[in-house]
Amino acid sequence: MADIQRVTMPKWGLSMKTGRITDWLAAEGDEITEGDDLVDIDTDKITGTLESPGSGVLRRVIAPAGEDVPVGATIALVAPASVADAEVDEAAEVALRELAEGVVEEAAGPVTGTVEVDGRKLSYATLGDGGGADGEVVVLVHGYGGDKNSWLFVQEPLADGRTVHALDLPGHGESTKDVGDGSLTTLANAVLGFLETLNVTRAHLVGHSLGGAVVVAAAAAQPAKVSSLTLVAPAGFGDRINAGYLRGFATATSRRELKPHLGALFADPDLVTRRLADDLLKYKRLDGVDRVLEKLLTTLLEDDDSPALHVAPLLAQYGGPVTVVWGSEDAVLPAENAAGLPDVHRVEGAGHLVHLEKPSAVVEAVVEVAGRATEGSSRPRSTPLRP
Repeated sequence: MADIQRVTMPKWGLSMKTGRITDWLAAEGDEITEGDDLVDIDTDKITGTLESPGSGVLRRVIAPAGEDVPVGATIALVAPASVADAEVDEAAEVALRELAEGVVEEAAGPVTGTVEVDGRKLSYATLGDGGGADGEVVVLVHGYGGDKNSWLFVQEPLADGRTVHALDLPGHGESTKDVGDGSLTTLANAVLGFLETLNVTRAHLVGHSLGGAVVVAAAAAQPAKVSSLTLVAPAGFGDRINAGYLRGFATATSRRELKPHLGALFADPDLVTRRLADDLLKYKRLDGVDRVLEKLLTTLLEDDDSPALHVAPLLAQYGGPVTVVWGSEDAVLPAENAAGLPDVHRVEGAGHLVHLEKPSAVVEAVVEVAGRATEGSSRPRSTPLRP
């Protein structure tokens, strides 16, 4: 059975124990290629698409649509057409028996930890070992009001051959609910302090929205520590910003008030689930979060609701490889803000949270720019990203 590849339920996020198969995007007998969209999975927080881990034929679907499956359980079998049906049937019987008996080895998820930087506890989650001390390191930095879990669909594929840290910025997630003066410098120093505390000499930095501006500031301050930058709908570029969303998110105190604003985050409004709204409300009700969000609003917005951040001059101070990913339907920071930026990839059918709606585009961007960093070139390759 060496040629039969198991497709297993992934562990997307720290708390995920099971996933629900919502829709198979390929049918038994279909030829599939590694990286093809294979199946939609509901994690309760959001529905994500699992890509095929290999190429071949989808020989058996073990878990049909509508079924809840434990993390690590086999949901399908992929094998070349040359593999005999009897071998596939035998592997399918084993998978079904394990599923029925609950004999499932849960996939290893991220390992959490904390560090102290400038008197603040910073929480993070790490996946992958990167091949040792000299391996590649990637640090994922979320946006305003987000946390390390927003990278749940990106961290796992990036961890193949890399060490990938998803960081909670000060004031967010499980980090200390204190952002000091709320300045870009304070947030960038938190990222740089995180690298120093973990003895990371160089890292590929990936930042979304406010996190995009933060990693640019970090790269400008200490360019020798940054191998490459991937900016996902970054704040601080252009002159268009949805101040109504930002102020509405900051002040909402109920699901009824919050949910309309969350619609601005996605191209697909069906992704705004009750669970997503409840998780955000839980965070917003933590002691000190209201002050954090209010302070960071002054970092993002002027009194007249125009953008307060302008980080293009900082980006010019960093001479390493840069790539930019932007959802074409971003209603928070419209993609027009990307004008003048290098190596911009517009992703169709994605909104502001492009790393949740179209994570493969972000993964490909990070891998591509990291490859340029390894080759010692800051020039973008001509290979297009898949939408």
